[in-house]
Amino acid sequence: MSGHPPAIAPSAVTTLISSQPQIPPPHVALSLEILHNLEHQHQWKHLEIHEPFSLSQKQSIPLISGTPPQPIYIHPDEQAYLLEHDIPMKDIPSDREWVIPTAQGEKWTLSRLAGLHDSLPSRAEDFLPESVDLEEATKSMQEYVKLKKEKPWGGKRALLAMVNRGLGGDGTVSLTCVGHTMDMVAKSPVNNEDPEFA
Repeated sequence: MSGHPPAIAPSAVTTLISSQPQIPPPHVALSLEILHNLEHQHQWKHLEIHEPFSLSQKQSIPLISGTPPQPIYIHPDEQAYLLEHDIPMKDIPSDREWVIPTAQGEKWTLSRLAGLHDSLPSRAEDFLPESVDLEEATKSMQEYVKLKKEKPWGGKRALLAMVNRGLGGDGTVSLTCVGHTMDMVAKSPVNNEDPEFA
């Protein structure tokens, strides 16, 4: 018997990050870690990393977009419409969602968060009507799809995805929906103070 402990294989996330053509900067490695979690832990599809400044000049970090297996958030007015027209929640297609990668303890300012919010496309671009078979859909569902394409309920939104850093994190990614309140922040007059928050 050998006195050496068995070799430990690198994790799937470590393998993904190290497979990059060059060593990625920390914000890219963080984005890859969160993308991996969304794909393998949460079964998201059509995942894509949008490099900094690829959406707008206010986009200072990579953003992730993708489609979750079921809707993450349904606006209260949309819920009322679905109930009123007897459309089952299981028939509702998922919208494309936007994810802001962050690590626990990372410092944020309202202007930085508002800048990322401003970079996001309108909700109309995130609705995926092709996921509904309109030929087989009920009249109510066809009307719902038409209405949602024309004017989606609610404003822009994103998920803040946070990973634990430093304390031997277990790979858990916490997701928090942000957005509707950011509409108010983005439209409010800017004052001289830009508070940091973590």
